[in-house]
Amino acid sequence: MKPGERELLASFEQALGEEKLRLVYQPKVRLKDGALTRVEALVRWDDSEFGAVPPSRFVPIAERHGLIDPLTEWGLRTALKQWRTWRDQGCDTRLAFNISAVSLQRLDFPDLVERICGAMGVPTDRLVLELTEGATQPLVKLMDTLTRFRIKGIGLAIDDFGTGYSSLMQLRQLPFTEVKIDRCFVADLPDAEDSRLIVRTIAELARGLGLIATAEGVETVAQLRAVHELGCEVVQGYLIAPPLEADQLIEWERGFRSRWPSLLTDEPLELWGDVELDPLSQR
Repeated sequence: MKPGERELLASFEQALGEEKLRLVYQPKVRLKDGALTRVEALVRWDDSEFGAVPPSRFVPIAERHGLIDPLTEWGLRTALKQWRTWRDQGCDTRLAFNISAVSLQRLDFPDLVERICGAMGVPTDRLVLELTEGATQPLVKLMDTLTRFRIKGIGLAIDDFGTGYSSLMQLRQLPFTEVKIDRCFVADLPDAEDSRLIVRTIAELARGLGLIATAEGVETVAQLRAVHELGCEVVQGYLIAPPLEADQLIEWERGFRSRWPSLLTDEPLELWGDVELDPLSQR
């Protein structure tokens, strides 16, 4: 066990057992018209001793110590319950949730997710499961599991595309419905020609394979206009909205409808704070 991991593990296990974790939700909008199309649920952990612990620290610990399945089940139930609340308020969007490749090794995992959706009263076609590209090499061996998700109507998104190990052949083989272009390519837009070429190529590839191309990490108006020009269909990032508390989404959507037309024009913009001057990148 790595130095300090034992203490962090004990605190995380306690936080999970006592439901001291929380979810925040980041909107994704359609570039064609600015309509809310998905909301990504993100786990947050604020510890009295360790402070704000990012998922990049606690998720690997959960994977190594048998806590990833309880974490996933808690997160799914919490997010799906919140989706039902939004639907009752008139917001019927799709919900994206990150899962670990470790969970996919459970043969009954697709059935478990389907049962949770049924128990929470959420149609399976409203759920999109996101997987990081770095995990896609072993995911090829789990083709049957991924296919069962698609048969059940659950969407699959490949996250951080362009930074991991998956080949174009694997992208063609795996039953994804969405490709999320990694923020490292978006960050250099609109000026870096190599990034422009990469984003355009991925967007065209996705469209050719019948997948949705989503640009992650859009933080400036210039980046938004660039990914729109380069063929992306969906956008996510702090320019659109930071991760929100659950009760902020409805109000955000109402305000964003009036904001959207000016984002693709040269009219003065009312942004989230000073996003363009100080881009935020924490997920």
